[in-house]
Amino acid sequence: MKFLKPIAFLALSLLVVFTTTAQKDKSKRKSPPAQVTEQINGSKVTIDYSRPSKKGREIFGGLQAYGKVWRTGANESTWIELSEDVEVQGQKLAAGKYGLFTIPGEDKWTIIFNSKWDEYKEANDVLRVSVETSTTDDVVEMFTIDIEKSGDVVMSWDKTQVTFAIR
Repeated sequence: MKFLKPIAFLALSLLVVFTTTAQKDKSKRKSPPAQVTEQINGSKVTIDYSRPSKKGREIFGGLQAYGKVWRTGANESTWIELSEDVEVQGQKLAAGKYGLFTIPGEDKWTIIFNSKWDEYKEANDVLRVSVETSTTDDVVEMFTIDIEKSGDVVMSWDKTQVTFAIR
């Protein structure tokens, strides 16, 4: 009977190690991680996010309600890091790391830069800008963020596309 306690302890320890390791391997998630980086006028811009899939669902106005703060991806909150001061849609934003949150709307989205990137609290908003949405001809199955060399950040999912400018 005494030998069962060490075996149980060993089994429990291995379970904890394997569970922790599996949780750290983000590539196996249903919404895999992605990161995009671009140099924009001397500033390195990096966005780290996860890519949920459409899977036949109605996305905006359905899965993601209009008028509600969205973490702009899946799993953990999306973050953006700027190596230099920039302008976003003509408004100044200091270098640093920010949570990138959005409030989707049918015709316009609010893009939010928040001083906390792990959770959203409106009191931590550093900058909010409003941008118009557009539609695409093709369905984009997985949520995608691209940074163009011009400094335009393009977010696409389903048939919705949103672009904001970093200069």
